[in-house]
Amino acid sequence: MKILVINTGSSSIKYRLFDMENSHLLAAGLIEKIGADISHVSHKAYRSDGSSESMKKDQPVKNHRDGLEIVAALLIDEKLGSIADYSEITAVGHRIVHGGENLLEPELVTPEIVEEIMKVVPLAPLHNKAHLIGIEVAQSVFPNASHVVVFDTAFHHTMPKHAYMYAVPYELYEKYKVRKYGFHGTSHKYVSSEAASFIGKDKKDTNVISIHLGNGSSITAVKNGECVDTSMGLTPLAGLIMGTRCGDIDPAVCYYLSKNLELDSQGVDDILNKKSGFLGICGSSDLREVRDKAQSGDERGKLALDMLAYQIAKYVGSYYAVLGSVDAIVFTAGIGENAAIVREMVLQKLELPFGIKVDKDKNWHNNGCISAPTEISADDSKIKVLVVPTNEELQIAKDTEALLKSK
Repeated sequence: MKILVINTGSSSIKYRLFDMENSHLLAAGLIEKIGADISHVSHKAYRSDGSSESMKKDQPVKNHRDGLEIVAALLIDEKLGSIADYSEITAVGHRIVHGGENLLEPELVTPEIVEEIMKVVPLAPLHNKAHLIGIEVAQSVFPNASHVVVFDTAFHHTMPKHAYMYAVPYELYEKYKVRKYGFHGTSHKYVSSEAASFIGKDKKDTNVISIHLGNGSSITAVKNGECVDTSMGLTPLAGLIMGTRCGDIDPAVCYYLSKNLELDSQGVDDILNKKSGFLGICGSSDLREVRDKAQSGDERGKLALDMLAYQIAKYVGSYYAVLGSVDAIVFTAGIGENAAIVREMVLQKLELPFGIKVDKDKNWHNNGCISAPTEISADDSKIKVLVVPTNEELQIAKDTEALLKSK
């Protein structure tokens, strides 16, 4: 079974093609700046002998239909292709950011499912609108494949009500669905399962704190393979300090900013989502630049790193209390996999209260080159600490395969 995974953004298409017999990645690519005068197309085909063929090209890509037709052509290209014919693609798995309260499992695309995704658009207007375009276009380009939607919020639907409810008037939940949903669910699901396998336990008997750190960051408490709490909320704004997002703040800050800066709700939203986080604190949203600033003595760069490490440690402590016991702490995603300095700063804060110890040599040796789960905790650490490369696309492919096999 060969499964094509598509993540459609408002002006981008990210894709991966997998052979599910051995979970082998056959091809991967990205089309950016769709609709601009010049778009960027990159594609890489992976061969069974370990070699690869790749290309990068700047060209006009008018819309998502043009983009997916370019993807389709690349997949069967004489030099760059990975399949002989489109009929080899059994299914297309679509990443959907928000499934709301009703879309809790992978689903075959039907008119009814599309209608349900449309109902959730107000909760994720930019993402879900783009995903719907991707579904429509992909069904046209790959008409013989089964199309499956996998929801990024779905992994978090196991949270108990006392964890996902906000203490606002209950009718706001009933009418407008104001509650915590959580995000990065596909990543948390994948790495928590991989962590359980790595330490030799069944995921249904394993407690994990999964720390997904990237331009957007979230932490999830996973008890016996199921999410019981997560740091993001109604939107991806809540939780940790991020590249441009503020994370947790006093909600009254919104009113205060609106009044003093004479801003409407959109103006306040722009500040909190696009001008805050690392960018707001030290002038850069890139953690690598933040790290360099801090190491060169820049006080604001150091402050941004200290804020991130402090907040992660605080969440880990609270989720330890929620779980009761923890088998593994997992770092993943761009920052989690590549920023040894952040991992070390966090783990140093956790040593005294919890006996969690980092092996500095392992931590720094395994930095930016990790292709498989790796332990970075010291031998006498009371809890194992792992770095697990995330693979959201493979998890979507696995969920798609499982759904099709269940039918």
